Amino acid sequence: MAAEKTIRIGGATGFWGDTALGAQQLIRDGAVDYLVFDYLAEITMSIMARARAKKPEAGFALDFVSGVLRTILPDAAQRGIRIISNAGGVNCLSCGQAIEALIEELGLDLKVAVVTGDDILDQADRLRSAGIREMFNGTDMPADLMSMNAYLGAPAIATALAQGADIVVTGRCVDSAVTLGACIHEFDWPLDSYDALAGGSLAGHILECGAQATGGIHTDWHLSRDWDNIGFPIAEISADGSFIVGKPDGTGGLVSFGTVAEQMLYEIGDPRAYFLPDVTCDFTQVTIDELDQDKVRVAHAKGRPPTATYKVSATYEDGFRVGIYHTIGGIDAPAKAERTGASILKRCSRMLRDSNQPDFAETSIEIIGAEGSYGPHSRARGAREVILKLAAKHETMQALNMLVRESTSAATAMSPGICGMAGNRPKVSPVVRLFSCLVAKADVPVSVHVGGQTIAVDLPLDGGFDAAMLVEPGAAAAGTAADASEAVADAAAMVKVPLVALAYGRSGDKGNHANVGIIARRADYLPWIRRTLTEQAVADHYAHILEGEVRRFDLPGVHALNFLLENVLGGGGTASLRNDPQGKAFAQMLLDYPVEVPRALAVADKLEVLAA
Repeated sequence: MAAEKTIRIGGATGFWGDTALGAQQLIRDGAVDYLVFDYLAEITMSIMARARAKKPEAGFALDFVSGVLRTILPDAAQRGIRIISNAGGVNCLSCGQAIEALIEELGLDLKVAVVTGDDILDQADRLRSAGIREMFNGTDMPADLMSMNAYLGAPAIATALAQGADIVVTGRCVDSAVTLGACIHEFDWPLDSYDALAGGSLAGHILECGAQATGGIHTDWHLSRDWDNIGFPIAEISADGSFIVGKPDGTGGLVSFGTVAEQMLYEIGDPRAYFLPDVTCDFTQVTIDELDQDKVRVAHAKGRPPTATYKVSATYEDGFRVGIYHTIGGIDAPAKAERTGASILKRCSRMLRDSNQPDFAETSIEIIGAEGSYGPHSRARGAREVILKLAAKHETMQALNMLVRESTSAATAMSPGICGMAGNRPKVSPVVRLFSCLVAKADVPVSVHVGGQTIAVDLPLDGGFDAAMLVEPGAAAAGTAADASEAVADAAAMVKVPLVALAYGRSGDKGNHANVGIIARRADYLPWIRRTLTEQAVADHYAHILEGEVRRFDLPGVHALNFLLENVLGGGGTASLRNDPQGKAFAQMLLDYPVEVPRALAVADKLEVLAA
């Protein structure tokens, strides 16, 4: 009997600016069929839009062509490895032309396909007149947009591959589409085979952040080996949508239940309804099983019909911002830093007032090293060396340049112990805000340009998703007791342990929202975690920065909880003045939370017990 067909896809990058070593490693040692690259985020689109405004042929990831492809194309061509990337940014056709020029220069015979249709900036006036509003807060569409792009799906990529493309370039598609497109093509999946589409999308979700799935930023970072040569992820995908995650032999990092489960929960909301253009994914029953060292199997993703709309992200400028850092050492360093920051802002506000200018629109002081981001939970108020982070927004660059200038006077006029690396005066930059909305798929035609032809892509437009389809796993389905406290009648038989002894954690951002995924290390730990980490408990923990609600979701397949923290990032991305504008440290801030467990469990598993 012939072996079941599988395809091997390597995830070479997680963002624009990621190392080029991942692509070289996967080409050389990964034995992959496809190499996928993820470059785009909302801020990336705005940067590319500004570049295109200055130079019409710009606006794509130039280093993808001149750096990465120049290095790997000869080997990729020899091995028959096909490449899919969203490096096209806001100028996909120019990116395709640059790749074709490189292919000719290298003397290779490769076919390039370009997917277009995501850029709908020319529809902004029509959509504004039609009353399109922000999908999260209901605000009106801004007058002047820098970029406006629909998150496209995978069928156009599959169409390009069916035309024989060796390299496929897209603009703004969902990150997982570069993987799903290859799966649709290779397995000939119908576009209503939703469970398979969900599995292929999950494979793409695991690959899309590069080494984050292979030991990067892992809770148990001490187990992740040789970061200097960390392995990049490979998904070996089967026709049913299940897949095995690994990495090239001889590389560093770690592939385990923990690393892959953390990545699955990264930047998701309701795990029953992870909305993508081609499928609504349900990850609640997904299982992750360790097969061997650095090899795990992921299965049981479920899918439902997608919606009839695309999510669209637009960006616009809203004034300017600057961030300033001063190191302050010695006795009472946090108090000195706080007074210094407040004094600089007070002086500059007075100077603005005296010159009849408006005050700063927003300011931020965080004392790094004194656990400023922890708010009332800080345990380091006696630190002897801290960094004062001072940030502000204003409608003019001049006001912020004045803030930079005046902050330097602190070195001789304010706190003792101010120091820092010379020659690093900060620069004022635009505040780029995100406007997200929904646009009917029927209003977004998608095309593939290949071999001198333009092919219109036939896509399902009717959607079909209904929220009534969603099923709440509930406490029982999540493997939890109806009331875990009933398991121990005597409170004296209980002790408190840090959450990290019981769970892994991973957090990330979605605009101004953040998620914190908590995965129990063992299924029998989940009842105690779930009993402690209520929505209210988590809301109270982040109350010093939280401006919205907290919602908790169950993922019983991997005995996990996902918390969605609404409006918690100070605007998120470049709209935020926070030192952590993307919630990257939020899970770490929760992992020392005390969780009550039976004393017998703590003793048997040799868990760290917190002092009473």
